[in-house]
Amino acid sequence: MRIGLIADTHDRLPAMAALVRLMLERDAAVVLHAGDFCSPFALAPFHEANLPLVGVFGRNDGDRDGLLAAAQRGLATELFAAPHSLVLDDRRILLVHDLSEASPRSLESHDVVVYGSQHVQETRTRGGALLVNPGEGCGWLHGTPGAAVLDLETRELDFLSLTGPEWAF
Repeated sequence: MRIGLIADTHDRLPAMAALVRLMLERDAAVVLHAGDFCSPFALAPFHEANLPLVGVFGRNDGDRDGLLAAAQRGLATELFAAPHSLVLDDRRILLVHDLSEASPRSLESHDVVVYGSQHVQETRTRGGALLVNPGEGCGWLHGTPGAAVLDLETRELDFLSLTGPEWAF
């Protein structure tokens, strides 16, 4: 199973829609969002693509009730407080906004940990866990919106970046 990973989208709908298209092109079956959607309308690109979404709240998600209400209008959209643990394709996945939200033991007891907050694409391991920050979906801080697609079977990770003049500030 291939899954899309995204975080820190901060309401930038054109970037979100483009990243969702790239994830679909790479056969992502579901997207995990590591928080900081910001506004309820930020769920629209996922709903419009009929792409299932599981996400956690980040520090900048002020209207959590509005986000939960918007989630109910979409296809298989679920939002949770962080940290949130789930199983996909027999892999234990931990979804957090900031790594400090989870204990070291919790991080190591999962196969994959998806996090955001830092707005930087990175991957590392901790024990047997693969830790992935898909970067900033918005591109507001570093100028390059990004996300990732992870093959859960092979653990192959494909970082996605939107480059070109249409994304330059």
